[in-house]
Amino acid sequence: MENKVVPFRGSDDEQEGYERVDQYNEEKIAKLAGLYKEAITELGEDVQREGLLKTPERMAKAMQFLTHGYDVDPAEILKSAMFKEDHSQMVIVKDIEIFSMCEHHMLPFIGKAHVAYIPNGTIVGLSKIPRVVDAFARRLQVQERLTDQIKQCIHDTLKPQGVAVVIEARHLCMQMRGIQKQNSVTTTSAFTGAFEKDSTRKEFIQLLSADLV
Repeated sequence: MENKVVPFRGSDDEQEGYERVDQYNEEKIAKLAGLYKEAITELGEDVQREGLLKTPERMAKAMQFLTHGYDVDPAEILKSAMFKEDHSQMVIVKDIEIFSMCEHHMLPFIGKAHVAYIPNGTIVGLSKIPRVVDAFARRLQVQERLTDQIKQCIHDTLKPQGVAVVIEARHLCMQMRGIQKQNSVTTTSAFTGAFEKDSTRKEFIQLLSADLV
């Protein structure tokens, strides 16, 4: 089975030797497009209308891209850039943008993740942490599980002294339908090891709030 590959490169990706490639499985695209065509028709629209002629295929490609995290191994992302280092203080990568799909209504939830770990003889390239976040986010998700998966992957792979993950997100399933509350934000957190101590957790929260740059 052949995939149609459309390469897209970003400047910092090139500097890292990383090439982002969007891959579309043509067989899956055809099947999904057929299903979307039926769904649009059931909603009362005319799929032969000019503006909708290519919409089923566009939807299929969009959904395949939005769920491409199933084809990525987050642990391997971390393993590709692990280094021995004696640093034993907190490392934080904050304000990582998240775009994910709620598995209950197939609507987006959008927000930011803040990830910290305390090395235990091993550090990881900083860009790999956002990539791990993205690998889990680009799946059908609930925010609680997403938070735990990021935490557990870093904990199991780096084996640090502790990991902390906090996610803040707005859910379109709450804003567009159902309760329709426009300003609600959902916050989830997960901690392991040293971050289970109040003092370490407080330091992490204080650093998240600080404007140091």
